[in-house]
Amino acid sequence: MFDHLAALTDDRGLFEHARYAAPRPEHGYCLDDAARGLVVTCREPTPGPTVARLRECYLAFVLKAVGEDGRCHNRMDADGRWSDVPTLGDWWGRAAWGLGVAAARSPIPDERARALMGFRVVAQRRAPGSRPMAFAALGAGELLRARPGEHAARSLIQDAVDTIDTARLDRGWPWPEPRLRYANAAVAEALLAGGEALADRGIVARGLELLGFLLRVEIRDGHLSVTPVGGRGPHETGPAFDQQPIEVAAIASACSTAYRLTTDPRWLVGINMAWRWFLGDNDSATPMFDPASGAGYDGLRRDGRNLNQGAESTLALLSTAQDVRRAHELR
Repeated sequence: MFDHLAALTDDRGLFEHARYAAPRPEHGYCLDDAARGLVVTCREPTPGPTVARLRECYLAFVLKAVGEDGRCHNRMDADGRWSDVPTLGDWWGRAAWGLGVAAARSPIPDERARALMGFRVVAQRRAPGSRPMAFAALGAGELLRARPGEHAARSLIQDAVDTIDTARLDRGWPWPEPRLRYANAAVAEALLAGGEALADRGIVARGLELLGFLLRVEIRDGHLSVTPVGGRGPHETGPAFDQQPIEVAAIASACSTAYRLTTDPRWLVGINMAWRWFLGDNDSATPMFDPASGAGYDGLRRDGRNLNQGAESTLALLSTAQDVRRAHELR
């Protein structure tokens, strides 16, 4: 399953884009993808040499992206030069996520130690928006499950919960943002992680409420019909395109966490729908991955699929497969 991901990765990092299955080095690398890759490779239960190599590569890239003050670069060109200034965008939150998972779950003690040091640097900062804080909360929550006394993670996850929950709008649109965007279920999962870490049932209930709302919006005719790349507002209905695999993977991840916390079988339905979306049970009746290589296709279109197989979509597929396996183990 990791063949295509390995083909997109060189000694420096993970190429963001592909032309069909071929990497496009001219578009360079990004922290977003390296952090996602770090999460996926650290979650793999029986990593072989390929996964171990990828995990070390992604960890090194993420750590290199972190500035001394906790801000993060996102984009590196094909020659290994950063092409942006360090800031606190979504990629900062994903860096915290990846480092938190690596500090908790890497099988190599040295990698765990390096990731923990990096996490503590990133966790000095607070992003101004709820979305990067939600991503960061997922890493903090994972770290607190392994290290309950980790102050940097506890402080970060408390602030993330406060940022997300105070952003709520009205009861007619319970989502804490004016529009659904991308990887939406990560917002709900962040509240689940925060409620678990802080032993606050009210926060967990709020996360379950948001996840249930999202599934009601994104299920149509018995299958996932997820928010398209342009987002979705309160009064927008029906199938829309392009649909992104990252949205499906976020649903699987959040439902997996919800099931672990509640053992309510309705969350298994969300996980299974996410996997079936990749198998072709979607608005275009089109399979969204190559089972031979483990490559994910970049988007679902009204008339089929985007044939390019980039990093984000491939990692979304791999992450969803991991959540399906984890759900079976928890049953």
